[in-house]
Amino acid sequence: MSEAVNEKANSSDLFTIDCKDIFLREYSVEDLEEFHALTLQPEIIEFLPDWNVPKEQRLDCEIKENQQFLQVISAGGDIGELRLRLGIILKVSGEFIGWCCTGIKEELPVPNREIMYAISKDHRGKGYTTQAAKGLIKYLFDNSSTDVLNAIALKHNIPSNRVIQKCGFELLDEITIEHEDYNYYRLFSQQQWDEQV
Repeated sequence: MSEAVNEKANSSDLFTIDCKDIFLREYSVEDLEEFHALTLQPEIIEFLPDWNVPKEQRLDCEIKENQQFLQVISAGGDIGELRLRLGIILKVSGEFIGWCCTGIKEELPVPNREIMYAISKDHRGKGYTTQAAKGLIKYLFDNSSTDVLNAIALKHNIPSNRVIQKCGFELLDEITIEHEDYNYYRLFSQQQWDEQV
């Protein structure tokens, strides 16, 4: 991690997960413009249309829920249905290039905690999304009672399916959500994940 980025993260006292070329960091108000610009990229709208919401409503509740999630983790409690939304930050520049999140996916069978992610069109194909997903998976297995994770990807979203597979998820089935066909994956335990990555 470069000194400037490290100082910025430490001085603002934001939660981070260190990965190889990127780190995951909880959202801050300063991320709003970069975050919103990413949600407008056609490549992200194609696969995640629900993420394109007015920027005024974007971060407020998400920042509060992140804080609740992290407080529950630090107290050794059960995260229940809380969500954790983290920005993907490029170490060399401090640029906000995407996001990696976990939450409950109601359309999936219980236990239905999933991971999800998106990355800027300018930073695809460099392994950053896989690093982010692996970092979040490790964090969840090491710090919460999570022992099953889910992931879905539209069948035609080849890059997203590759990321999920590189993270050790098993393809379980196909699932239709709101008239779209997805591949449905599960990661059954930390041991399974440790053996595969």
